[in-house]
Amino acid sequence: MGVRCESLQEYFSAGRRSNCNDGSMSNRIAFLGCGSMNEAILSGLLEGGTDPSDIVATVRRADRAAELAERHHGITAIAGEEEPDNNKQAAKGSAVVILGVKPPGIADLAREISGSLSPGTIVISVAAAVSLAQLEAALPDGQPVIRTMPNTPAKLGRGVVSVSPGSHCTPEQLQKAKDILKSAGTVVEVPEDQVDALSAISGSGPAYAFYLAEAMASAGVELGLPPELSLLLARETVAGAGFMLAEPGADPSALRKAVTSPNGTTERAIATFDDRGIPSIIAAGARAAADRAAEITKQLG
Repeated sequence: MGVRCESLQEYFSAGRRSNCNDGSMSNRIAFLGCGSMNEAILSGLLEGGTDPSDIVATVRRADRAAELAERHHGITAIAGEEEPDNNKQAAKGSAVVILGVKPPGIADLAREISGSLSPGTIVISVAAAVSLAQLEAALPDGQPVIRTMPNTPAKLGRGVVSVSPGSHCTPEQLQKAKDILKSAGTVVEVPEDQVDALSAISGSGPAYAFYLAEAMASAGVELGLPPELSLLLARETVAGAGFMLAEPGADPSALRKAVTSPNGTTERAIATFDDRGIPSIIAAGARAAADRAAEITKQLG
C-alpha cells in the first residue's frame, strides 16, 4: 500500500524531506499533473533507483492520488480537491519541477507556482507546442527552463524525448534534466526551432506506425485472411520490425534491402509503393504535422 499524505505539510513535517525554508533545495522532483507522460517518467525514475520519498505528484482528484500512491509505493501524491495549493507547495524547495498538464493550462500553472520556486529550480515542460518564450514569460526572470517533446513509447521506456534549454539553463542543469528523462527512452538535444519538425517525426510518428499496421491488417482481409489473424500478423510484424530497428546502428534502408530479393514479392510491393508516391505522401503528412504544431504554438501565445 502506498503512502498518501493528506497534505504536503504532513509530508514535510514527517521528516521525509525538508521544505527548505533556508532557501536551499532538496532532491525532490515534483510532477505537477500526472497524466500518462509524467507517470511514464516517474515510473522510469523509480525503476532506475530514485528514492520514492524524493517524488511528489500533484493531481486534481483524490481517487487519482490514491491510485498513484498505490501503484508507486513510497511516493507522495496530493489531490487538489483536498489541498488546493498542492502545486505551490510541491514546487517549493524542489530541485526539479515537471509540468505535465495539457498545453492550454501550462502558462497558468507556471504563473501559479512562480512565487514558490527557488531560483535554481529546473522547470521542465512536457507539453507540446508551448514555447520557451511562453514558459519564461510566466516564470520569474532567470528561472532555468527546459522544453521537451516526448512520445508515447516513453510509457515503455522506449520513447524519444527531445530537450531544448531556455536562455537561463546551465549545461549542468540541462544534464540533470537529461539524466531524469532518459528513464523514458532516448534523449536528444535540439534547438527550439527544430522542435516542430521533430514532433512531426517522433512525436506523431508512433501514430504513423499504428496507421501502417491498420492498413496492413485491412489489406490482409482484402486478400482473404480472417480479420483476427490479419490483425495479429500486422501487429506482430510491425512490432518485430521495430525491435530490429532498435538494435544499435540499425539502418532502415539496409534492413529493407535485406528482405527485398531481386524480382521477388517484396520488391514488387515496394515498387508499387514508390509508384503510388508513398514517400512523398509521408513527407507531406510530416510537413502538415509540423505546420500544425507551429499554428498551435501561436494560438497558445
